[in-house]
Amino acid sequence: MRGARRSAPADSPRPDLSIVVPVFDEVGTLRELVSSVDEVVVAMERTHEIVFIDDGSRDGSAELLDTMAAEDEGIRVVHFRSNRGKAEALNVAFGIARGDVVVTMDADLQDIPAEMPKLLARLDEYDMVSGWKQSRNDPLNKTLPSRFFNWVTSRVSGLDLHDFNCGYKAYRAEVVRELDLYGEMHRFIPVLAAWRGFRVGEVAVEHAPRTHGESKYGFSRLFKGAYDLLTVFMLTRFELRPMHLFGSVGLIAGSVGFAILVYMSYLRLVLDEDIGTRPLLFLGIVMLLTGVQLVSTGLVGELIIRRTRGRRAYEPPVRGARSRGPWRID
Repeated sequence: MRGARRSAPADSPRPDLSIVVPVFDEVGTLRELVSSVDEVVVAMERTHEIVFIDDGSRDGSAELLDTMAAEDEGIRVVHFRSNRGKAEALNVAFGIARGDVVVTMDADLQDIPAEMPKLLARLDEYDMVSGWKQSRNDPLNKTLPSRFFNWVTSRVSGLDLHDFNCGYKAYRAEVVRELDLYGEMHRFIPVLAAWRGFRVGEVAVEHAPRTHGESKYGFSRLFKGAYDLLTVFMLTRFELRPMHLFGSVGLIAGSVGFAILVYMSYLRLVLDEDIGTRPLLFLGIVMLLTGVQLVSTGLVGELIIRRTRGRRAYEPPVRGARSRGPWRID
């Protein structure tokens, strides 16, 4: 990763807004995007910076971003040498954004800058506001997987949102400082924020049809999303108590296996029946061993947590630094 080519002066006043835009081969939309964002923010009478994360573009986006940054000191650019993914791009941007409020949006102009005031207005009630593309202008290979993903994520997480993966979001600065994104975790930002105690809301936003470039998403992201949903489920429900998950499942499996083996022993010892070739015997052995392994995994997890956390269960963060737990300093 190369550092920012051009940024606002370090001694300049902290902007009201940081507009974060991940970019991957979107050269046809960048100048129009900057012009539209500037127009909207100026109308709101707020100061702002635009943070572009070039995620390994090869269509000329990187060169155009450098040119625009040289022309406007309010544009900041970070370049990845190769495509690292949206989660990594957002993670880097969140670390350097200076605004009191951070707004994320896609670079393809499907997120309409004129909708930004809607998101910002809801920050009076919430710490984070996610956009909801109520009427999507996308092909079925994007909308169908997205609907299925949103339905499953809502059921698993218990967070009642319609559109978890909408890139158009607004955050108070303290929210992004507590997020640590990797893999495909950008899809679950509302879940991670809610788990850390932040208030998460949603507002319907208009969605424009794509006029430049090609979509980078499709059905294949369902598989990646499924793995990361399992990871998020583990982190938000059982990060500090792995024994509750592995121990419970292991106890059930082990108990069923033990009951089967007791029954097999009764058949062999009391009724003198041959059990050596019965599939039920092998099922009992497998389930008992599986139960033991799961309980052992839970115990190892508990020992690791105790070792890494030490004796202190609460360790507040330093003001202004990225914290590591669901707390805050007022």
